[in-house]
Amino acid sequence: MKEKFKYGPVTHAINMLRKKGFGKDFSLVEGSIVYKEKEFKAKDLKISVIYRYEGDSDPADEATVYGLETISGLKGILVTGEGIYAEGSSSPTLKELHIKENQLFQHADR
Repeated sequence: MKEKFKYGPVTHAINMLRKKGFGKDFSLVEGSIVYKEKEFKAKDLKISVIYRYEGDSDPADEATVYGLETISGLKGILVTGEGIYAEGSSSPTLKELHIKENQLFQHADR
């Protein structure tokens, strides 16, 4: 997983991911990651790229753009807000996905 910190518009990250084949639009529905009514669990996904955007002074301007890939090869984008009312920061699937990715990263360092 590549984690990048960018300070340009979120649309720039989306356009770059589209050019890399991340053509589907994932969404969060009740804490789960969904594409066309199909729900994906953390075990079915991997984070390929993360772009984080931090607001200069307003936490409501913070966002994360994920380049996600399913075990079946479907590649898509998920954009989450990071403000106080954002669903992304409380999504159980995203939390589990981050834990899984961190564990893989730690095993790769050994």
